[in-house]
Amino acid sequence: MSEGKGEIRVLAEIVTIVIMAFAVSMDAFSISLGMGVYKIRLRQIFYIGIVVGIFHLLMPLIGIFAGHLLSGTFGEITIYIGGLLLIILGLQMVLTIFRSDDSSVIPVGWGVFLFSFLVSIDSFSAGLSLGIFGAKAALAVICFSTMSIGLTWSGLLIGRKMQNMLGMYGELLGGIILIAYGIKLLVPFPW
Repeated sequence: MSEGKGEIRVLAEIVTIVIMAFAVSMDAFSISLGMGVYKIRLRQIFYIGIVVGIFHLLMPLIGIFAGHLLSGTFGEITIYIGGLLLIILGLQMVLTIFRSDDSSVIPVGWGVFLFSFLVSIDSFSAGLSLGIFGAKAALAVICFSTMSIGLTWSGLLIGRKMQNMLGMYGELLGGIILIAYGIKLLVPFPW
């Protein structure tokens, strides 16, 4: 009988990690949706998705290992910093609409790393909690990484299609999405 309970516990842990991976990757999807409204090439979409996936692999892994050492306060500080940076990025997107030049805020170079870091901050916090509960690190980081790659690619591709339909209003929507998500990180809503 104890083997059956052990299998159920492992299955419950897998389901929990998959749900958690989906939840922490949804921000990558929503922010990618906003970024995708710019004319991003398929090669850039592929590259951005892979880098986001790598960060969603590293951040929860670091969080899991640090879970026993760090307090929950550290995770909250990173969320506030991420929220401020997202608001700044969103404002920059909105302001570029009113410029006459064709500059854009498509993440390139180090911008891809900053973007990936921002959307993976919550996976660090999730990793902290998984570390406290002794979750299997390999399973968690593989789930987090693959889920974030898929959702990032989906968001960028859907946003790219929306841009063709919405034009300048799509770019405005993308900036508003980033600002709203940044505010959500700074001011947690009670629901």
